Amino acid sequence: MKKETKENMVKTLNIIAKDRKRTNILKSSEQKLIAYLVQKIPMWINSDGLTAIGFFGNFMVASSIVLGAFFSRYWLLLSIIGFTVNWFGDSLDGRIAYYRNKPRKWYGFSLDVTVDWIGTILIGLGFMIYAQGAWKYLGFLFVVLYGWQMITAQLRYKVGGQYSIDSGIFGPTEVRIILGAIFILEVFFPGSIYYLVALATAFLIYANVVEAKKLLNLADIRDEEEKRIKAEAIQSQQRENA
Repeated sequence: MKKETKENMVKTLNIIAKDRKRTNILKSSEQKLIAYLVQKIPMWINSDGLTAIGFFGNFMVASSIVLGAFFSRYWLLLSIIGFTVNWFGDSLDGRIAYYRNKPRKWYGFSLDVTVDWIGTILIGLGFMIYAQGAWKYLGFLFVVLYGWQMITAQLRYKVGGQYSIDSGIFGPTEVRIILGAIFILEVFFPGSIYYLVALATAFLIYANVVEAKKLLNLADIRDEEEKRIKAEAIQSQQRENA
């Protein structure tokens, strides 16, 4: 029985890894957990339902920040549940489709990017409501930089043909953990959120510049490859006409 379970896990891991390259620190344990969960999700929950669950998680995070601003900063602890719910929905929506052999590659890709972007905007707006003075601009800057990262990921997919949601060793899961830790620290050390978000924003700037450089190198390589293929096609045509 254990052998059968192990074989099912290996098979599931291969299925859910289709069309996606992961480089984040937690990729091994995360993929195993996802492979386990997709086998347990009830059939009445589909990919769109999981996307909705993921979006609700982001809405919870944004709400926790707003509630923390107007009532008590202890409401920020609600964001931990929100990040967990978001991880569950966002990580499983596309993988469940592949596991059930009902992928909608471009529909799912378009919906996922759109919903993630709206969720990021909500969290950024929540921070701008919570923050005081010039610190409000950090929320705007964070959203802009995260958007840049999303655009880079999509361009990398277009140019390289393989979709990666990670920036080096950091992926969405690591970002959720870091943001959750920042909110926890803010509860017990008021005001620390500003400096920690500033540090996270500085890291995003660095990561975006590095990933943009890699993207341009990848694009340059593809340009050279296409020129080579075109030149070979012209030479082949000339030989045929000779």
